[in-house]
Amino acid sequence: MSADLVGYLAAALTTIAFVPQAWKTWKTRSAAGVSLRMYIIFTTGVALWLGYGLMIDAWPVIAANCVTLVLALFILVMRVKYGDPTRPPR
Repeated sequence: MSADLVGYLAAALTTIAFVPQAWKTWKTRSAAGVSLRMYIIFTTGVALWLGYGLMIDAWPVIAANCVTLVLALFILVMRVKYGDPTRPPR
């Protein structure tokens, strides 16, 4: 098995893992269980991984992180937009 094939398989599985959360957030219009701090840190990390992939021209890293960044940003925007209904407004 080639290294690129392993990379693409790993990229596909870790990226697909975000689809159920994005779908649930979209469907319920609720992101109450999503940690805002965690998603800010995570999304920043994904953007850095994408930059790294571009710098070394590693297409499995680029492809996975492009899709993951879109999904993570979507969830992050939904979290900011819909907030946490369990916390009172400041």
